[in-house]
Amino acid sequence: MSLIGKEVQPFQAKAFKNGDFIDVSEESFKGQWSVVCFYPADFSFVCPTELEDLQNNYETLKEMGVEVFSVSTDTHFVHKGWHDSSEKINKIEYAMIGDPSQTLSRNFDVLNEEEGLADRGTFIIDPDGVIQAVEINAGGIGRDADTLVNKIKAAQYVRNNPGEVCPAKWEEGTETLTPSLDLVGKI
Repeated sequence: MSLIGKEVQPFQAKAFKNGDFIDVSEESFKGQWSVVCFYPADFSFVCPTELEDLQNNYETLKEMGVEVFSVSTDTHFVHKGWHDSSEKINKIEYAMIGDPSQTLSRNFDVLNEEEGLADRGTFIIDPDGVIQAVEINAGGIGRDADTLVNKIKAAQYVRNNPGEVCPAKWEEGTETLTPSLDLVGKI
């Protein structure tokens, strides 16, 4: 069942962010654009490369009005331990949400029930708390934050320009489309 166009379901969780434990809920995703990045587990292999890539793009995302949240089924204590012991993860400034109850992973439909771990799921959430884009990858396929940045730019453009849509490979500043009868069969 698609989560596109649906509001994030209620939840309560603990996260590690900038040396502190914080409370996070569905309300944390409102009032700005949010990226929620699920990954299987701390102290693993592909995950730190993805999370570091997100951190390397964090300033750009913040400038775009986007907050980032990473999530695994580990606890917020494990996130702190990983942060304290990994050179790549030590750079992370965004919230690392612990989901040991698997509530978030189930709410976002990324829980691998057999393993008890989250799949690699990325969600773009608008300022109203509504999911606008979803990407889910198999465990061995890492994600690219540059591609994510472009998707967010397109989502923000569409939200700010009703009636226009972004074609494939759209980049900021390039031409968009205005769907109409005149375009049917001509693209």
